[in-house]
Amino acid sequence: MEKLLKLLAVNQSNFIHFIRISIFVVMAWIGGLKAFQYEADGIVPFVANSPFMSFFYSKDAPEYQQYKNPEGKTVQRNVDWHEANNTYIFSYALGAVIITIGTLTLLGIWLPATGVVGGLLTFGMSLVTLSFLITTPEVYVPNLGGDFPTPQFGFPYLSGVGRLVLKDIIMMAGGLIVASDCAARMLAKRKPLQLKKYWRNYSNLHPLQ
Repeated sequence: MEKLLKLLAVNQSNFIHFIRISIFVVMAWIGGLKAFQYEADGIVPFVANSPFMSFFYSKDAPEYQQYKNPEGKTVQRNVDWHEANNTYIFSYALGAVIITIGTLTLLGIWLPATGVVGGLLTFGMSLVTLSFLITTPEVYVPNLGGDFPTPQFGFPYLSGVGRLVLKDIIMMAGGLIVASDCAARMLAKRKPLQLKKYWRNYSNLHPLQ
């Protein structure tokens, strides 16, 4: 057991790098999918209901509910509506932003200053994503009726979409961890320089007799 504990302890920095790689994989994969129609359609409920993003669309919520394309199926009437809504243009831009954030976070392995930016942006993006738990109706199970004596819908009954959103709290924590690690590495590099400057000034004030 002690060997395992020591192994975990001495590899902490490698595990933090693994967090960076994990964030990059998630960001690059999901960001890349934003270039595809089904993924662009899928984020419409989040964006349309968000006070931080809804202005990117030309249509108001909940009009999108009439034009949903089920994953794996394309209805041209719905695609036309999404084109008029700026759904695809926004999705392309969002995908590029997400991939950029993931890349900045990954570069923190070699470039601490860049990693700080990437980590903080990861935290900020996750914060916005978690706000969907407040603004997006689809994150909770809808009330479709039925014979069950105590219907399970609304808060706190997360839908499949809601459960995916909630997981971003892990991404938020990961962003802070990698940003903190990069900040510590930057300060560690500065400390020897600060000590060297201190002794140089001390020597100037107190020259050897």
